[in-house]
Amino acid sequence: MKPFIKELFEYSHHFNQKLADVFNSNQDKTSEKAVKLYNHILNAHQIWNNRIDPKQTTFGVWELHAVQDLKSIDKTNYEQTLQILDTFDLNETINYANSKGQTFSNGIRDILFHVINHSTYHRGQIATEFKQNGLDPLVTDYIFYKR
Repeated sequence: MKPFIKELFEYSHHFNQKLADVFNSNQDKTSEKAVKLYNHILNAHQIWNNRIDPKQTTFGVWELHAVQDLKSIDKTNYEQTLQILDTFDLNETINYANSKGQTFSNGIRDILFHVINHSTYHRGQIATEFKQNGLDPLVTDYIFYKR
């Protein structure tokens, strides 16, 4: 299971990096909503990583970062996830509080899959924003990545 989850994060990191490039080179064409969604993807990934393995100050759910920092934030998130995959048992359950302070318990495998699913969902929204603002959306389908 770990190799497949690692592969999913490689896929997600690949397209997050490409998206950061688009944001960097098209700042005048990217909508505020697309920027917020991309920052949210990165923030949520970092928040979930830190719930599993607290290593750094947690970002706010909707915190905005400088466009030139997006690639490095994604890279840090990806590297921390790889460390989690190397260190933790995917069947381990962790307890955490969400952004509203409610407490929950979930398995690490489920949390990591949620991060991938969440990122994919919002990249789809970003693609719509790009199209509506005259930018060609990236093709980010997993099968396209695997070809």
